[in-house]
Amino acid sequence: MSDGEVIRTLIQSHRSIRRFKSEPVPQYIIDDLVESARWAPSSHNVQAYSIICIRDQDTKKNLQELCGNQSYIGQCPVFFVFVMDFYRHALVSERHDSAFEVEEVENLLVGAVDTALASENFLLAARSYGLGGVMIGGIRNQAAEVARLLKLPEWTVPVMGMCIGYPGQDPWQKPRIGREAIYHEEHYETHNLEQHLEAYEKTSAEYYWKRTNGQRIDSWSSQMASYFAVKRRAELTDFIKKQGFPLK
Repeated sequence: MSDGEVIRTLIQSHRSIRRFKSEPVPQYIIDDLVESARWAPSSHNVQAYSIICIRDQDTKKNLQELCGNQSYIGQCPVFFVFVMDFYRHALVSERHDSAFEVEEVENLLVGAVDTALASENFLLAARSYGLGGVMIGGIRNQAAEVARLLKLPEWTVPVMGMCIGYPGQDPWQKPRIGREAIYHEEHYETHNLEQHLEAYEKTSAEYYWKRTNGQRIDSWSSQMASYFAVKRRAELTDFIKKQGFPLK
């Protein structure tokens, strides 16, 4: 395959890996993953993120509990926390005796996008080495406790975690919403959207039925209805405000 085909195959074959071999991840690989993250796009070159590498088993176990007791956090060889980080920017603003107007929602979005782009680069680079991983949104379940554990300063927010290691499983690839439902030309198109979602409904229900040998028959829409029926991480807003983002 050409280099382009290799890259596209890597991107389009994404699967979340939640079981890992005990084999450690060499430091030279981790260094290269960080280098790949560094070259992610960044709005205005703000680069509002930091990456924390966790190998200590006790720290991983603490994070496992804080993230909803997801066992693969404690089991993976190395765990990473991706942090939205404006602490550096506060320091340079002070050095230049300049106002530090970071409170707006816009800056929060810039930081979250920067962090997400860096983490995706990181994961793709990891997969190019034959590693697997899974992103952990549960890092935000008890964000204040995570911040204390990792000694996060003001103007930082843990956005996601990531388990990394050599895969110890070969899971099915979960189907995605059809192209017709997410791709638009010239303007947002709602015509036939229900039809496209119904097609995905059948595909997703069939996937779960086959994967569980008939033990699970729910579909994407029922999962989403259940997900959005419950308020989530209500305390996260207060934590973000306390970290220096009043969300103006």
